[in-house]
Amino acid sequence: PTYAQDRILSTPPQADYIWRIIVMFGALPAALTYYWRMKMPETARYTALVAKNIKKATQDMSKVLQVDIEVEERAEDPKLNYGLFSKEFLRRHGLHLLGTTSTWFLLDIAFYSQNLFQKDIFSAIGWIPKAATMNAIHEVFKIAKAQTLIALCSTVPGYWFTVAFIDIIGRFAIQLMGFFFMTVFMFAIAFPYNHWILPDNRIGFVIMYSLTFFFANFGPNATTFIVPAEIFPARLRSTCHGISAATGKAGAIVGAFGFLYAAQPQDKTKTDAGYPPGIGVKNSLIMLGVINFVGMLFTFLVPEPKGKSLEELSGEAEVDK
Repeated sequence: PTYAQDRILSTPPQADYIWRIIVMFGALPAALTYYWRMKMPETARYTALVAKNIKKATQDMSKVLQVDIEVEERAEDPKLNYGLFSKEFLRRHGLHLLGTTSTWFLLDIAFYSQNLFQKDIFSAIGWIPKAATMNAIHEVFKIAKAQTLIALCSTVPGYWFTVAFIDIIGRFAIQLMGFFFMTVFMFAIAFPYNHWILPDNRIGFVIMYSLTFFFANFGPNATTFIVPAEIFPARLRSTCHGISAATGKAGAIVGAFGFLYAAQPQDKTKTDAGYPPGIGVKNSLIMLGVINFVGMLFTFLVPEPKGKSLEELSGEAEVDK
């Protein structure tokens, strides 16, 4: 029976196995990644510059490159040994850290809002049936089919476009372009929202909506985690990347909870049980478009790493006069 017919029986016992199997499948890539990472040596830059073990770094590089490398001792420049909370770091990388944290934060507000609430948006435009008209297993199947279609036609190709073009057009250009087109397509969906929810226009909505995911992945959803791993000094690189990532996850929390409340209808008689009136789906999508635009502006704080060594990017190759 459907949820409207019987709230209890609409969730059959088999549904309890479905979510467990899905989670188990999701754990496999993580387990394989952990295994393969444990088989890899530590990066030579970390071993030499942070662990201060130049001999081990040389051995690791010789093993990876399969060539003999001579150990070369070099005196460390004390001027480059600044800390995270130093004035020197602020001068060299303060704006860079602001750029990586802010863009990741803003991206995840928009991206997780779109991702986690695809089912609500698809239900609102009538692409999938209302939840009350399905049982739990039927709903999982319908949502999974819709999300798989979006993934195969937009998110996965977007990542592969990034892989193909990241060293051709650069990280900065991809991120700027991604935020720009995410803004354009979000506004193109949001402002004529009442047009898109008409039955004859649903396919057009899905295409426009898919393009926002395509340019998220052929854009900031890829570059925001690549750039922080390239532009900071080796001894601070993982810390700065972690700060940027943590800020991004804060944005994901804001997006997940914010959109849930904001997308509620303005008419309090039409809201979901337990939720106050919100600003509606249309205004929520407009807000996400504005967030994408602000992300595009903050992208100008992030340098272009293309074609430069990590030492050049971090300033560790500078010759102080």
